[in-house]
Amino acid sequence: MPLVNVMVNGRAYTIACDDGEEDHLRALAATVDAKAREVLSSVGLVGDTRLLLMAALLMADEYHAAVTKLESTAKVANDLSSSRGALENQALDAEAKAANALELAAKQVEDIAARLVEA
Repeated sequence: MPLVNVMVNGRAYTIACDDGEEDHLRALAATVDAKAREVLSSVGLVGDTRLLLMAALLMADEYHAAVTKLESTAKVANDLSSSRGALENQALDAEAKAANALELAAKQVEDIAARLVEA
C-alpha cells in the first residue's frame, strides 16, 4: 500500500492509499486545502481541528446541494421519459385511427365505384 504526502493548510500529511489511487488522493487533498484556505480567508485563524471541521461542513453542504440537484434533474428526466412514452402511445393510437379511417374511406369509394358500374 503506497504512502502519499499531501499538504493541507501548509501542513504535510502522509496518507496510505490503494495502488493507483495516488493522484486521486492528491487531487482530493488539494480540494480540502482549497476549502480550508477559503475558510481561513473568511473567518481568520482558528485551530486546525475547527478549520478542518468547517471545511468539511462546507464540502458536505456542496455535496448535499449537488446530490439534491442531481435527484431533481433525474426526476425531470424521468418525467420527460414518462411524457415521451405517453406521447408515443398517443401517436400510435392516432396512427391506428387514421389507418382505420383510411380503410373505411377506401371501402366507401369501392362501394360508390361498384354502384356506378351497375348503373
